Amino acid sequence: MTHIDAGAELDPVHPVPLPAPGRALGLTAAEVAERVARGEVNDVPVRSSRSTADIVRANVFTRFNAIIGVLWLIMLFVAPFQDSLFGYVILANTGIGIIQEWRAKKTLDSLAVIGEARPTVRRDGVAAQVATSEIVLGDLIEIGPGDKIVVDGACVETDSLEVDESLLTGEADPVVKQPGDQVMSGSFVVAGGGAFTAARVGREAYAAQLAEEASRFTLVHSELRSGISTILKYVTWMMIPTAIGLIISQLVVKENAFKDSVARTVGGIVPMVPEGLVLLTSVAFAIGVIRLGRQQCLVQELPAIEGLARVDTVCLDKTGTLTEGGMDVTELRPLDGADESYVRKVLGALGESDPRPNASLQAIIDAYPDGDDWRCTESLPFSSARKYSGATFSEGTGESSTWLLGAPDVLLADGDPALAETERLNEEGLRVLLLARAARDLDAPDVVHGARPTALVVLEQRLRPDAADTLRYFDEQNVRAKVISGDNAISVGAVAGKLGLNGEVVDARRLPAERHAMADALDAGTVFGRVSPQQKRDMVGAMQSKGHTVAMTGDGVNDVLALKDADIGVSMGSGSEATRAVAQIVLLNNSFATLPSVVAEGRRVIGNITRVATLFLVKTVYSVLLAILVVCWQVEYPFLPRHLTLLSTLTIGVPAFFLALAPNKERAKPDFVGRVMRYAIPGGVVAALATFTTYLIARHYYTGPGSLDAETSAATLTLFLISMWVLAIIARPYTWWRLCLVASMGVAFLVVLVVPRLQEFFALKLVGAAMPWLAVGIAAVAAVALEFLWRRADRRLPG
Repeated sequence: MTHIDAGAELDPVHPVPLPAPGRALGLTAAEVAERVARGEVNDVPVRSSRSTADIVRANVFTRFNAIIGVLWLIMLFVAPFQDSLFGYVILANTGIGIIQEWRAKKTLDSLAVIGEARPTVRRDGVAAQVATSEIVLGDLIEIGPGDKIVVDGACVETDSLEVDESLLTGEADPVVKQPGDQVMSGSFVVAGGGAFTAARVGREAYAAQLAEEASRFTLVHSELRSGISTILKYVTWMMIPTAIGLIISQLVVKENAFKDSVARTVGGIVPMVPEGLVLLTSVAFAIGVIRLGRQQCLVQELPAIEGLARVDTVCLDKTGTLTEGGMDVTELRPLDGADESYVRKVLGALGESDPRPNASLQAIIDAYPDGDDWRCTESLPFSSARKYSGATFSEGTGESSTWLLGAPDVLLADGDPALAETERLNEEGLRVLLLARAARDLDAPDVVHGARPTALVVLEQRLRPDAADTLRYFDEQNVRAKVISGDNAISVGAVAGKLGLNGEVVDARRLPAERHAMADALDAGTVFGRVSPQQKRDMVGAMQSKGHTVAMTGDGVNDVLALKDADIGVSMGSGSEATRAVAQIVLLNNSFATLPSVVAEGRRVIGNITRVATLFLVKTVYSVLLAILVVCWQVEYPFLPRHLTLLSTLTIGVPAFFLALAPNKERAKPDFVGRVMRYAIPGGVVAALATFTTYLIARHYYTGPGSLDAETSAATLTLFLISMWVLAIIARPYTWWRLCLVASMGVAFLVVLVVPRLQEFFALKLVGAAMPWLAVGIAAVAAVALEFLWRRADRRLPG
């Protein structure tokens, strides 16, 4: 509804009313064009993702790519082509990473346009929405509840305007603005309305980067990424001394041919590098973003996918989350003999007095059209902090009256008879507003005092059809749901009960202020009503203080502070600009039922990356240990780079790619680093000891020319079989495609062993029968040891 000031004139061409005399018209089209030509435009680049150059740089210029790149260049000069295959594998992997993240970037960029802020700008006296980047210096920007202030400026018009600057100053209390007061980008309107002139645009604006940072696709802290970084740090520390020892051993002590020694040295160093681990983690995240994007879910920060999978408490705002935005007036109950037709006129006038009605007032507007003979002289917009709105009218009879509309338990004194009736209606899940006639001026600080109740307005909220199933899903996953609302506690409890969410109902005004005591009360309760915006923030902090990982959903400006502080903030796409700016996840389709998909995607990423990390780090552990054993025994390193390239491709590279992207519904488990290393260390130790045992026996078994190739082939067979068994364990529980994946890798290795050209290419030829069968036997013993050690690790790890 457009609010038309008294005396406003209507343009016969435009449906938008022209302002009354004395009201600012804004810039003219010529002035806008002139400023655009001068470059006085709000040109801050708001991106939802990293640039293409950043993606390429991040995937190419890594520590491990540098190590592998140097070793690859060396091998190109000193060894046959097949010994430098590992370098081409790295090129392919890096290319896949760049393509996948670029696809994710395109998805995010297209989705971000849907949720982009479009401020209302007044030009030539006509209000119109424009893109943020189209604002020019001097533009007159209209603002109302929930609007984000996108540039700095000075207020020109104010109507009970309250601005929350907490994202800039840390102060939670809204600031009342008067004409001439400054407003800053990054703040948002919580009540009232007005207009301001853009004084600083683009990069000159104070906190101009805030909106960009809040909505950017970022690689921020996550347990998964920090865990992988920790692992890679330890791997680097192990690699350096081991590689130095191997170089000295192969080049100096054994006095072998230089090129062969270099090849075997590189063959020992390359498999120590878990080069694909970081890549596959990024790919898994990126594909998760793409999958969720197809469901109209905008993931503004990558680790939010992971974070929601780790959440154990989800806080739900009732309005807009459990219920749809709209409401319907079901009943009007006049009090103390009030005339119903007169009450209808009051309600119609109140609806007309607010240019930006909330859902409750919109229902009243739909039910009670405004009469032409009432004129609003002063208005007090609704604020979630005070929980009522009001207006002063000049009635058609010339009489002046002031009215308040809001929560009965706020406007009425304790013990008032109307409260009992209100409570009964709330128990039925209905929302009740009280219309009261004020005895004091609207701007009086105690305007509520002495107000005379006139009527109860009964509204029915529309439940989201998917809310019950979503709440049931969270219950099945042992995720506690807490309903936190500014509405009456009993009414909220009734709505939650209709959706199958039962538990203690608490009036938040009776919650203890002390954090520890509040946390205990929150653990005991399920539904909380009459929660103030600051209290929502305190409640999130109290739950976090007890070790809970908290997700907060919401769509209104009263949810912003809590969304910002929660571990994961989830905003509805139809929510205010402020909520969309601070949330990590935006449900553009406004469907609460999308959340299980986000949880499932997070579990897929966490579970699969744990599998993949184990595969990569088993290889790192056995490579480091093999190098140490070679240095201690003063023997040639058993493998050339081509052997380990073949093994890595068949037992890690190809399987890891499929496993990292496979469906996975396992619950996210804590202690990522400990869990991975408790599997990788015993697996790597068993593989190294068994392989080196086969190698030492083969050195005594084979003699004469070509013996080193035969020894290498026997050791390769043992290592491949053990690596295949590791893959077979990691691939559990089996499905048809996982069995096919494992079997196809085994068949591929068998093809290499039986095809003469491939035998020659990979320098693999099993000599005789006794030694190959002994290699198989050693691998079988190692497989039994792996089963025992990993099952023991399963019992010791937390569920």
